[in-house]
Amino acid sequence: MREENREYVLELLGKGSREQERGQFDYREIKIKKGVIPHAEGSAQVDLGSTKVLVGVKLAVGTPMQDKPNEGALATAAELLPLASPEYEMGPPSPEAIELARVVDRGIRAAEVVDMDALFIEKDKVWNVYTDIYILNYDGNLFDASTLAATTALLSARMPRLEGEEVIREGALGKLKTKNIVSSCTFAKLKGRILLDSNAAEESIMDARVTIANDERVVRAMQKGLSGSVSFKELEQMEDVAFEKSKELRNRISKALGE
Repeated sequence: MREENREYVLELLGKGSREQERGQFDYREIKIKKGVIPHAEGSAQVDLGSTKVLVGVKLAVGTPMQDKPNEGALATAAELLPLASPEYEMGPPSPEAIELARVVDRGIRAAEVVDMDALFIEKDKVWNVYTDIYILNYDGNLFDASTLAATTALLSARMPRLEGEEVIREGALGKLKTKNIVSSCTFAKLKGRILLDSNAAEESIMDARVTIANDERVVRAMQKGLSGSVSFKELEQMEDVAFEKSKELRNRISKALGE
C-alpha cells in the first residue's frame, strides 16, 4: 500500500470522513451473482466495492468422522490468487488465507447453514461438502465478501445423487438441504475510530479487526485480529451494528437467489 494512500486516509479520518463520502458504518456497493461456475454444485461471485471474491461448492462421497457417524462433513479453503494483489504469491496457503477460511467456515458451521444430517448416505458413507474461496481482487474486507459468496453458493447448490458407485451431477437434481442464512460484519479500529467494511487503504493502518458472524437471532461466531485492543463498550456497539446491517445482507442474498 503506497504511503500517500495511507496519508490520505489519515487526513480524511482527521476530518471525520471516509473515501466516497461513506459513513462510519456504511458498506460499499455490494453485488452478488449466483451460478457463475457451471460445473460446480453451487457458486457465487461477490463484488464488495473493488474487492471481488469467487466461491465454488463441490460435493464428494466420503467416510464420516468417527465422532459423527451419521453426518456429512464441511471443509472450507481459501486461495489468495496472485492476480488479486501484488502481495499475494503462489505456494502453500498463507496464514492470511488459512485465517480467512477458518473464519468463514466457523460462521457457516456455527449457524448450521448446511443440514449435516441430510448428507448421510448409508453406514460409513456420507457426502462431504467442499467450499473453495478464490480472491480475484483485493481491496479490503475479504471476510464479509467471502461469507456472502460462500453462503450464497451453498444456498443455491444442487445435490448430486448416487447411483451405485456413480455420482450423477447432471439432469434433474434437487437442492442441497440448508437450514439457515449467515452473514458477517467486519469492523476495523484505527486511530480510535471504529469503521465497518474497510477498504485496503484503511486496513493498512488499522490497529484491530473484529468479525462478527450472526443470523437473525444470535451471534454465531466472532474473531478478533491484530494486536490492538477493543473495549467492551466498542464490542457492544459492533454487535448492535452487525445485527442491523445483517438484515440488509440477508436480503441481498435472498434477492440473488431469486427468493
